[in-house]
Amino acid sequence: MGIDPGTVVMGYALIEITGSQMRMIEMDILKPGKVEDPYKKLQLIYNTVSGLIIKFKPTVFAIEAPFFGKNVQSMLKLGRAQGVAIAAAMGHGLAVTEYSPKKIKQSITGNGNASKEQVLKMLQRLLNFKEDPTYLDASDALAVAVCHYFQENSVLALSGSKVNGWDEFLKKNPSRLKK
Repeated sequence: MGIDPGTVVMGYALIEITGSQMRMIEMDILKPGKVEDPYKKLQLIYNTVSGLIIKFKPTVFAIEAPFFGKNVQSMLKLGRAQGVAIAAAMGHGLAVTEYSPKKIKQSITGNGNASKEQVLKMLQRLLNFKEDPTYLDASDALAVAVCHYFQENSVLALSGSKVNGWDEFLKKNPSRLKK
């Protein structure tokens, strides 16, 4: 499950992995921005994330980390939205992983400075769907979920060890070297 947190628009997406095949199950948004009371917005986010977890039973939860902007009030609101989404996931026993926007873009497109539209186009190729979401927050959430899958299933992750560079990786995994 991937979440792009927000108090105006929150994106969410779920993917299913069968073998090495990815399939999109759900990609949509929640618009808590329509609710006036800021605490009711947070409750709506919590209840929605909790409801999605109950409905789809994901085994992992990934969320986009807030990026540092100039508006402190916006950052506080975004942090609260992220916090209640994380609390909902943890309340259902899911481990939480957080990714920076740059890491997500890098993972999906190979370019940490890619546009949201470039990320969407790559996701459409990877997951074989054509429709453009009304809000890019939905595809951002899908990118979070796919990024998490890629990170958990990378060559380095599967080797079971942390390494510092290719030299160290090759020393720990000599069978991976092609001559």
